[in-house]
Amino acid sequence: MRILFVLILAALLPACATAPPARVDNACSIFQEKKGWYDDAVKARDDWQSPIPVMLAIMHQESRFVAKAKPPRRRILGIIPGPRPSDAFGYSQALDSTWESYQRSTGRHRASRKNFADSIHFIGWYNNESLHRSGIPRDDAYRLYLAYHEGHGGYNRGTYRGKAWLQGVAGKVRTRASQYQSQLAACESSLPRRRGFFGLF
Repeated sequence: MRILFVLILAALLPACATAPPARVDNACSIFQEKKGWYDDAVKARDDWQSPIPVMLAIMHQESRFVAKAKPPRRRILGIIPGPRPSDAFGYSQALDSTWESYQRSTGRHRASRKNFADSIHFIGWYNNESLHRSGIPRDDAYRLYLAYHEGHGGYNRGTYRGKAWLQGVAGKVRTRASQYQSQLAACESSLPRRRGFFGLF
């Protein structure tokens, strides 16, 4: 009985780890290192028809896969730490209000922004909202990121048009999504999948 408990605990520990992947620029390395993340990404893709490379690229831009990421504090007089610019938090950097909308919409009331599975599911949900509310194709990483950053109301009003820096960031997300897609095409068939009870069988 004690051996079974140790085995179960050992299987659960990787899921509790919060350290980001060692190589955030390589989708294959991310999923090979973080056991269970590929299955989480597949579920989000299947639930929302949002391509894995696009969701992963948005998460990379938002948090670099840091579980408890927060926006940097503003500096007062260039020295004194001031307030944070928003209440964005976690892998997805979702705002409190947007996360609550996701929870209400999906019924996932226990979902946490510091959980990878919940966060990538949120990004898939948001991208699906962008399709229906802003007419953005599911594979258009550039425009999906603009809507993700500005909100659907802001995107529909074109608030991003006066933000050259944001358009540059969206271009980086598009490039990274393309890179992730090429990488996954070469390794996806060999990525580890969960099996059985806690992955033991």
